[in-house]
Amino acid sequence: MEKLKSVVPDALKRMIAKSTADDLPSTCNSFLEFFLHTEQFQMIVGDLAHSESALCCKNRDAALDSKRKGNECFSSGDYVKALNLYSQALRFAPIDVDDVDKNLVATLFVNRASVLHKMSFLVECLQDCTRALLISPNYAKPVLQMEICLLQAWYRRGKANASLNGFEDAVHDFNVAMHLEESLSGKRQIERELKLIVDQYKGNNSVDQHDKDVLRTLGLVWSSFLLWLNLELKDVLSFVQVMKEITEKEFLHYPDRCEPRHHKTLATTLGIEEQVQIKLQCVSTSTKGRGMASQTEISQSYLVHSEEPYAAIILKHCRDTHCHFCFNELPADSVPCTSCSIPLYCSQHCQMQAGGKQLRNSSKNCGICQNLSSDLEKYVAEITSPKDSDLSIEWIAEHKHECKGVNWPAVLPPEIVLAGRIMVKSIDKKNHNNSNLGETLELSHSYKTVPPESKLDLHIYSLVLLYCLQHSYGFELPLNGLSMSQLVILISQIMVNSIAIVRMKFRDGYSPSDQAVNFSPAGGAFTSNMEQVRVGQAIYSVGSLFNHSCQPNIHAYFISRTLFIRATEHVVVGCPLELSYGPQVGQWDCKDRQKFLKEEYSFRCECSGCSEINESDLVLNAFRCLNPDCFGVVLDSHVVKYENQKFERFQGFPKNCISEPHLQELVHKFNNDGIREVAHKAFTNCSFRSAPGHCLCCGAYRDLEASHATVKEAGLYISRLQEEVVSKEVLPTTLSDALRSLDVLKSTLHAYNKGIAEAEDCLAQAFCMIGELQPAMHHCKASIKILEKLYGSNHVVIGYELMKLASIQLASGDNTAAMKSINQLSAIFSCYYGPHADMMLPYLGTLRREACKLGL
Repeated sequence: MEKLKSVVPDALKRMIAKSTADDLPSTCNSFLEFFLHTEQFQMIVGDLAHSESALCCKNRDAALDSKRKGNECFSSGDYVKALNLYSQALRFAPIDVDDVDKNLVATLFVNRASVLHKMSFLVECLQDCTRALLISPNYAKPVLQMEICLLQAWYRRGKANASLNGFEDAVHDFNVAMHLEESLSGKRQIERELKLIVDQYKGNNSVDQHDKDVLRTLGLVWSSFLLWLNLELKDVLSFVQVMKEITEKEFLHYPDRCEPRHHKTLATTLGIEEQVQIKLQCVSTSTKGRGMASQTEISQSYLVHSEEPYAAIILKHCRDTHCHFCFNELPADSVPCTSCSIPLYCSQHCQMQAGGKQLRNSSKNCGICQNLSSDLEKYVAEITSPKDSDLSIEWIAEHKHECKGVNWPAVLPPEIVLAGRIMVKSIDKKNHNNSNLGETLELSHSYKTVPPESKLDLHIYSLVLLYCLQHSYGFELPLNGLSMSQLVILISQIMVNSIAIVRMKFRDGYSPSDQAVNFSPAGGAFTSNMEQVRVGQAIYSVGSLFNHSCQPNIHAYFISRTLFIRATEHVVVGCPLELSYGPQVGQWDCKDRQKFLKEEYSFRCECSGCSEINESDLVLNAFRCLNPDCFGVVLDSHVVKYENQKFERFQGFPKNCISEPHLQELVHKFNNDGIREVAHKAFTNCSFRSAPGHCLCCGAYRDLEASHATVKEAGLYISRLQEEVVSKEVLPTTLSDALRSLDVLKSTLHAYNKGIAEAEDCLAQAFCMIGELQPAMHHCKASIKILEKLYGSNHVVIGYELMKLASIQLASGDNTAAMKSINQLSAIFSCYYGPHADMMLPYLGTLRREACKLGL
């Protein structure tokens, strides 16, 4: 868009820079009149919106080329590369194109199923076979393997079902394959498979199905709620584990029917959906404007609100790794859009909800059911027919207007594409171009405070988006100043009110839920760090109204794309409900939080964490006093500015007002939160102003330039050790250097500085990796002690750290201590996630199962 910005006349730039929201119809009209007659604009939007220049369409030749390369890799045994190539071919393959008299997409699904079976992705193999059958139920082709003459889609589906112990379905699959098979050798092969399956099926079908259903239902309800109700963990672990195994087994047998990877659907099936009973109200505050509060008292861990997004979009860096609808990680059998090559989905269910076309049975069974028994005929119809749940979707198809193969949905920034989705949804809801979108969503905006350069960006993107929507969407959007001004405001609202959809990820890419963890000195323990990764951006009609606080009293998390908001502390009637937009006290200091919120959301935070004195902000990045008998903090110039503002606010209250409840709370906080211990001088001198380099207790001076250099040098050795931890090759010399560097950091930084906690954590991981669990435990506990000072002992971050500690304790045989840690972290996660804790943190279940084995 820089080319368009460069041709805007200076006079028009000045008009836009000075504009307010009331001026927008006029400025947008002038902007529109200038660009509609500009050749450069026509060229750029033509490349974005016209089908003649579309690069995101389906491409038969590209699909065939990837298929050929995939076949070569499959033949050579390079299954990982073959899998990627078949998936790439599916992304480009048109749904209605044939290859050697076979449907190309069906061929590719079966080819990929062959690879998935070789790689032991059995559930994914089964689902690809089913997708091929949905397109072409008579499809069958030879697979290039030495000992297999002919393998049909039904046969491979039978093999996958058999491997998954889905014996009944496997028998049906093989019987259909037998019906289709013409060669004698092929029939004999299927007969051998059937005999083996029938024998296994008889031995595993002793439990009546009704009994299974009853056990499963009871087990699911209890296993979800026992911990949430704070019952003793050791009394319920065995029962929960038995029921969990029944659940996993039942869902595993029928993955194509129950769609287990859809967490929202699964949560409902598991009986852990809670009814929101909190009555919310929109309130006005003196410092934050409009926000949300409760009309009733809210207990800790209560579900405050849950909501589906009004509109959502995946972020660019996650397009190839996460589902474009539910935002979960893509499985090995990702499903592409049927009409363009942009989105990928985790399942056909998500693909349909986003607005894609159904995988249709193109051959209408082509005689496949002839001469089949009634049971088999019914089975074939069930597998090869679209599911009713997919045909009755109530979602607004948010990708449908983008699904033309044109370039703009792939090129424009996510927030601009999100604005297009909101605009189209509003039109679909009868809010036509004369209606104000802001009134529809009831969201605030900060256009008045937007920098001049950003205002110009808003105008350009709004005009480009309006043009693209007009050419991509069936409804004739008027290309005028009013429509454009509404888009400018809408994008401004998204900048301030959008919520980042996040997923938890292990920094080293290792997920213990996917592998067995060996809790022994030889096997080590799990100590990977977890972090939140932004994968999507969304507007929630109610959820976007909650204000931010760096010391929030509610916690937001996501299951699929559903927003859940839960109280993390007791909240009284009328108290504002505030969540964190990202930074929190304990995570960053005040200056970094303010910078982030200003850049990302265009406001200066006035929450209690940013306006009132707290120990965490004082010690987070502080240096220690040179006086060995003093525990005071030494701040650098960047931190001093923000902390002095807090000191001035506290010292500015008249002494005769100190009896007011709010001021009494501040005094109580000062006396009890350790602030006096690290900043005593700031409160004994009413005219005190902190100076960079001077201790806030005794006033001793520290050379900050030399101290920063010392910390930087020590940090290099810690970073080197962290790199080796990630590469899983820790050298003794690197470990020794890091230990010496930790001593240097402790002699330079304040004892509660977060840098020391991070160094201790790195050392804990390194010692754990080489099997030295006692020092690993020591460093892990030291890190947690500091983090408890920064965050508080019941913060979710402490829960993550306790998972590491419990893992080390189990591996070292300290089972009693491990059980204590598991109980503590379970209580923390129960507060933040309620009955969804196991779903959000699968490793939590791993720890509980290990404790169950030990009889704890």
